[in-house]
Amino acid sequence: MHNIIIYTKDNCPYCVKAKNLLQRKSVKFHEIKITDEKIKEEMIAKSGGRMTVPQIFINDFHVGGCDDLYSLDAEGKLDLLLK
Repeated sequence: MHNIIIYTKDNCPYCVKAKNLLQRKSVKFHEIKITDEKIKEEMIAKSGGRMTVPQIFINDFHVGGCDDLYSLDAEGKLDLLLK
């Protein structure tokens, strides 16, 4: 089983799009909603300074944001990460 974490904010269309792709892949993920500065700072630290959402992690690999997730999928690399 994979440890998939996605940091999100409410009303973020990119977050919804990324979650939809993961759901279509039938994988479970842990969503962490950024509700305060402490969580935001945690995300920024884990992502190497990225401040935008979503930020997606599969196991210890930092995927990046929504566009990065879709790029991995288009290249056929997302399915390899999810195996």
